[in-house]
Amino acid sequence: MKESEIKALVVLLDDEDHEVVAHVEEKIMSIGTSIIPLLEHEWESTFNPIIQSKIEDLVHELQFELLKERFLLWKEGGGIDLTEGLWIVATYLYPDLELQEISQEIDQLYHELWRHMEDEMAPYDRVKVFNEIFFNEFKFRANTKNFHSPANSMINSVLETKKGNPISLCTVYLLLAQKMRLPVFGVNLPNLFILTYQVGDESFYINVFNRGLIFTREDIDNYLDSLQLDRQDIFYEPCSNLDIILRALRNLIVSFEKLGDYHKADEIKLILQKMDNQYFSL
Repeated sequence: MKESEIKALVVLLDDEDHEVVAHVEEKIMSIGTSIIPLLEHEWESTFNPIIQSKIEDLVHELQFELLKERFLLWKEGGGIDLTEGLWIVATYLYPDLELQEISQEIDQLYHELWRHMEDEMAPYDRVKVFNEIFFNEFKFRANTKNFHSPANSMINSVLETKKGNPISLCTVYLLLAQKMRLPVFGVNLPNLFILTYQVGDESFYINVFNRGLIFTREDIDNYLDSLQLDRQDIFYEPCSNLDIILRALRNLIVSFEKLGDYHKADEIKLILQKMDNQYFSL
């Protein structure tokens, strides 16, 4: 469609006939996400607040469709790249965010971390050095004051502010550890996301939200007992990248509900329904 035709359609968004407006919106949506830049240009060119509002709604709806497409493609591809999954989550609030931006920031942290690690180190010593750099030099920390802020689930925001919730801090830690070729994986504990270091018969756990506190399987036993929960394998063993992203989405739903933004919460629930076969809420 030519730019002049787009302009003609946009003008009709302020038509008094609701059927005309509905037809125009349907026509614009049928074009797909490629029309977003043109719509954004029209938003900047018009001084009509009604048309601007209509454009904003259309752009958001188109971006949301793109978001769902990206999530499904990522899942169908096996969810191999965790960075990509986290980037897709972040594009819900930051649709112009580029995956390369996130990858570059992770790479910069990795190169700084790599300088401090030695080849011949015992697992506990590796984690202690890793913790020293991650928390004291990079200054990553728990966002306890704004625990339910949606920003805590946005990897770009976490990398910028160095503050996050248990799962977002764990994912940054995990991405760096895996680039260091450390056998570190995510673990889905109830009410708390943690990491495990597994090599051969040796394994221990890392609570990144508590500045990398190292603990044992027995500590998880005690934690589950305190919650009066059965000891299931899922609470001890590594989870998949898909599990991590699903949990990040669940956290985001809670964040929006705490803010009273139920529209955004419902949108994330729609994504979760498509991503998780066991999710039936809504």
